[in-house]
Amino acid sequence: MTDFSIDLATPITQLGSAPSASGSADYRPQDGLSYVRGPAQPPLSRQTIWRLLQRAASVHGGRDAAVFCASGVRWSWAELARRADDLAAGLLALGLSKGDRLAIWSPNNEQWLLTQFATARLGVILVTVNPAYRSSELEYVLNKSGARALLLAHRFKQSDYASILAEIAPEITDTEKGELQLARLKHLRSVIQIGGDAARGVWGFDELMRLGGPASRRQLDTISATQDPDEAINIQFTSGTTGSPKGATLTHYNIVNNARLTVDRLNLSHRDRLCLPVPLYHCFGMVMGVLGAASCGCCLVFPGESFEPASTLQAIDQERCTALYGVPTMFVAMLEADSFDRTRLDGLRTGIMAGAPCPIEIMRRVITQMHLPEIAIAYGMTETSPVSFQSHGDDPVDRRVSTVGRIQPHTEVKIVDENGQVVPLGQQGELCTRGYLVMQGYWKDDSRTRESIDAAGWMHSGDLATLDADGYCAITGRVKDMIIRGGENIYPREVEEFLFTHPKIREVQVFGVPDQKLGETVCAWVVTAEAESMTERELQEYCRGKIAHYKVPHQVIFKDAIPLTATGKPQKFVMRDEVLGMRKT
Repeated sequence: MTDFSIDLATPITQLGSAPSASGSADYRPQDGLSYVRGPAQPPLSRQTIWRLLQRAASVHGGRDAAVFCASGVRWSWAELARRADDLAAGLLALGLSKGDRLAIWSPNNEQWLLTQFATARLGVILVTVNPAYRSSELEYVLNKSGARALLLAHRFKQSDYASILAEIAPEITDTEKGELQLARLKHLRSVIQIGGDAARGVWGFDELMRLGGPASRRQLDTISATQDPDEAINIQFTSGTTGSPKGATLTHYNIVNNARLTVDRLNLSHRDRLCLPVPLYHCFGMVMGVLGAASCGCCLVFPGESFEPASTLQAIDQERCTALYGVPTMFVAMLEADSFDRTRLDGLRTGIMAGAPCPIEIMRRVITQMHLPEIAIAYGMTETSPVSFQSHGDDPVDRRVSTVGRIQPHTEVKIVDENGQVVPLGQQGELCTRGYLVMQGYWKDDSRTRESIDAAGWMHSGDLATLDADGYCAITGRVKDMIIRGGENIYPREVEEFLFTHPKIREVQVFGVPDQKLGETVCAWVVTAEAESMTERELQEYCRGKIAHYKVPHQVIFKDAIPLTATGKPQKFVMRDEVLGMRKT
């Protein structure tokens, strides 16, 4: 296979990278219209994820690749590649092959990292499952993706993953390994568990690491050589407006290049140590974090299985981190932590804040009190691999909080009105993206793919935005009514369809209401069935254990009817205004 990739020993910044914020015509729209094309440099790279890791191991071999503070695990790039080979050989021995899907349902840990690279070694498509998902969501994702294998943690916080799986696959306790035949999960053939006592039909992770013999190992290079960068390698399920999650299907080419270009704008190199408290099941963690680090050789520091302000601050201090990723609520929690004033943060330089808008006072505190003068804002969506806009380290603070920066290289963006016409600069419209970063489509869902990606290849984001004369983009709202709670995207229709399964509920509408800490929380407007009554607590208890905790309505309003337009459409703005009015009285 011809390798068109650049030499990872050469920093991207020496290959004609995009100029800094201090004046570049590359970022400026033309002709007074809200259309902009990113710079053509640095060149895109045609390499697979495994090739990316192989180069990192070759160039940066003995340097730290990953530190897991909770478990004490510390791997070099060479050791990470070797251990990923061990796991890949085990997966091959299980019968997995190129194009098969393996789902991972786990918080951040070393097994997650190994699985990301081991599946890529084989061309097995990694399906990322939100650790907060429960039985109904897990069943849907496994069946929709046709996953042949599931790798799950034993437990996480109050969640007993093994017990949740047993709800939908009770046969697993009476079946031998490798012989799974599950009534509700017809594609699933193998289950691998991290830690704990595994059920009879379940492989232990450590057992799998020893499973691959010499024959399996000899096949790995041949298998990797057959891979094409344009092939799918990752399915990330996002909430859907029609009530069920959609599987955004991403290729090596999508995510390897997006990772490279994102860390390039941060000027990350092998000298940096990136603290990564964001979840790996999101593009933020696995693309911008893991693949970004592999592209430049920087060290990844994982504070724990999930974000905790104290452990994150401790990791930054002890590992002398120079970069930090997080959503705004994470930065706020760290600033307010009891241990903040006792933590050495002077090694920090840069990082990314994404997932939700950041108030200007918080950004000022992050820059000054957390020693992050070059902290960047990034914007995108899973369907665009994910980053399409990102600020520069020398952008003024007000630009970094009022906009999402300027366009990434090799990317086109236009902002259009309801008729699909590009609007003048400064006018609000829907943001659309085109380029190497746009996903292949939604997994086995052509109709929803066509709804999102038009015939000309434009991905319609559903976000309202404006573009100014210097190319800075501001996100101003949403075409649809998606809720963003603490960085988690929640589509009301999905929650509504679940609530409709309660026998006492006749009608329900779900929408977001402002929240000082989380940005938004979920509110449900409920009309009960005739002669039925229920309480807020009763509805919340019905949700727990069946849908992710962040989707459970924080507030429930019981009413006799749903406000409707003359054509019978629910008026969510009327409901929202009434709820906000109730708060004031």
